Amino acid sequence: MKYYPVNLDIKKRKCLIIGGGSVGTRKVIRLVECGAHVTVVSPEVTGKLTSFADEGRIVLKKRSYQSSDLEGMFLVIGASDNKELNRQISEDARRCNIMCNIADLPEACDFILPSLVSRGDLLIAISTSGKSPAFAKKLRRNLETEYGEEYAGFLKLMGAIRKKLLSKKHAPEVHRDLFERLIDKGVLEMIKKLEVDNINAVLFEAFGEGYEFIKLMQSDG
Repeated sequence: MKYYPVNLDIKKRKCLIIGGGSVGTRKVIRLVECGAHVTVVSPEVTGKLTSFADEGRIVLKKRSYQSSDLEGMFLVIGASDNKELNRQISEDARRCNIMCNIADLPEACDFILPSLVSRGDLLIAISTSGKSPAFAKKLRRNLETEYGEEYAGFLKLMGAIRKKLLSKKHAPEVHRDLFERLIDKGVLEMIKKLEVDNINAVLFEAFGEGYEFIKLMQSDG
């Protein structure tokens, strides 16, 4: 299978999870983090999902799946340990032209979910196209040691600078050289070591007055 890689915007999209165990819970957490409107259907659920429902973060239906649950959904994930049910979910979703993922059953999926390394706005997706989830997990662990939290800080800084430049009507094509200069000057390593004075010196050299590290990191950019 040759998959088409894509980062999907699911903010405020209706997403359905069938299955309330540990696998379903992990899927729900990721969807909620991405701003989806999540509905969970399962007779039994984890304490985490119960808490999410009590807090109004998800809609919880503690009953068995019904085909009508798919109505109005953007995508569906089958996370049940019942293979027959999972295949039914896949068939129902395809009849309704709804994107479907079935945990541990790639042939019943329209898309598969990669193993992820997340550092703020940096998202590294690892996929073996369903051939070896265990190897994808190993690669993820390796990458987690290589890419630390400084990458989240660096991207937050880049976003704040970009927003400020755009507010001054700078041409976006000019930004590329400025950002490459920050990378070449080692700002990423400076953030890792919290060398604020050195970061400010590089920012002043590139952009002039008004680009202080702490203020930029505290902005909503």
